[in-house]
Amino acid sequence: MQNAKVAVCMRDITKTFGPVVANDRIGLDIRRGEILALLGENGSGKTTLMNMLAGIYYPDAGQIFVDGHEVSIRSPKDAYDLGIGMIHQHFKLVDVFTAAENIILGIKDAGRSLDLKTVGEKIRAICDMYGFDIDPNQKIYDMSVSQKQTVEIVKVLYRGADILILDEPTAVLTPQETEKLFAILRNMRNDGKAIVIITHKLHEVEEISDRVVVLRRGQCVGEKMTKDTNAAEMTNMMVGRQVSLNIDRPEPVDPKPRLIVEGLTVKDADGVVKLSDVSFTAYSGEILGIAGISGCGQKELLEAIAGLQDFESGSIRYIDPDTGKEIELIGKDPREIFDMGVTLAFVPEDRLGMGLVGSMDLTDNMMLRSFRSGRSIFTDRKKPRQLAERVVRELAVDTPGLSTPVRRLSGGNVQKVLVGREISSSPTVLMTAYAVRGLDINSSYTIYDLLNQQKQKGVAVIYVGEDLDVLLELCDRILVLCGGRVSGIVPGRDADKNEVGLMMTRLGGMQCNESTH
Repeated sequence: MQNAKVAVCMRDITKTFGPVVANDRIGLDIRRGEILALLGENGSGKTTLMNMLAGIYYPDAGQIFVDGHEVSIRSPKDAYDLGIGMIHQHFKLVDVFTAAENIILGIKDAGRSLDLKTVGEKIRAICDMYGFDIDPNQKIYDMSVSQKQTVEIVKVLYRGADILILDEPTAVLTPQETEKLFAILRNMRNDGKAIVIITHKLHEVEEISDRVVVLRRGQCVGEKMTKDTNAAEMTNMMVGRQVSLNIDRPEPVDPKPRLIVEGLTVKDADGVVKLSDVSFTAYSGEILGIAGISGCGQKELLEAIAGLQDFESGSIRYIDPDTGKEIELIGKDPREIFDMGVTLAFVPEDRLGMGLVGSMDLTDNMMLRSFRSGRSIFTDRKKPRQLAERVVRELAVDTPGLSTPVRRLSGGNVQKVLVGREISSSPTVLMTAYAVRGLDINSSYTIYDLLNQQKQKGVAVIYVGEDLDVLLELCDRILVLCGGRVSGIVPGRDADKNEVGLMMTRLGGMQCNESTH
């Protein structure tokens, strides 16, 4: 691999956003016939660097060479003309169009010079060459997450790209879908494509990549052939110090029913069933994981428990830890749930929107949970400020000060603020939706430690996650959702990753879609 031809040479690339230096004189080679893993913590500059190669940003300084020739990439079209295509973490597809229509969308004169039959034939040829499996005539809204990703990859190949960049390509895939994607990437590598993947999943880096480049705080701090390194060394390079990669999982102590959900059915505004007859019990002193492909009802489940989601039928009962009294939560809004003495904390998927107010500073965001408890028309900022100081200190939140609007913080620091605020209420039930999505390894392990601390205090923790390896290592039990239904509940310590993956995609022998009509 070391003798592979260099497709892209980036030299002394620098990019700033105001006072923030995102990339500081970075040098990087991308080679044909090789899969390069680009690693780094949040804010290290990985995506910014690749966005400059894809024509989304333009460097402030430095040079880019493609096949030995210096180039200027000022737009995604310039990148495509040079054979560079980027598959983003959040897909850029038109749901009401077919796969074929999305693939040719934006190609000049595509509608006049290309008929869809010819387009379909070319798409099938690409699929046959690399092992893709898509129907060119299928609508995007009828596709699974992995099928949508396939369309994105085929789209850049259709336009002639032989240098491919994939940003967090396995973030929402099952183990089986990940293996299929890796097989395709290997086929493309063997065909001479140059491939870059940006990811946080080090076990996948070890499995699929040939070479690793690590960024830290906007600078390149190391390069290794994958076969010559390991997860621990890569983590140390990313963080700049030694980090333990072990997640503690203490045994639950005296678990008791805290939340009982029975026959819960939820429809969205369009009448689509998002949850169908869901039943389970969450116990004190345990972490209950919720696994499932994106859109299988995880969001609706947590919001229904929190009083934020309408329901069709079912029951959600809270067991008071002091009296043993059952309290019905169905039909109650968050204020009513709080007034009944239910100490329930919710860390939603939408951090800056449902969780925190981006324009408000740390102290004001802490007040959002306590302002109703004041005894006068004037709000007391002293206690919220003390709480903000404690969260910043204990969770190592990187912020210029308490008066900084939270929208200016990195994703990891925003999540620390949100989790810190919620656990400060001393909840008996703590629900988190994708608590570590997009976070670097150091921030992720901080969150895992916080959840385990709550578990050891007797809190019933419900953890919705997308990384099966973490679910299997962190959770005591795992509830698997498929198409809005429960396909099983398995013990975290003994569960098999591939079996859980199959449960996420199949129910009663039938393929599960992202929602049930």
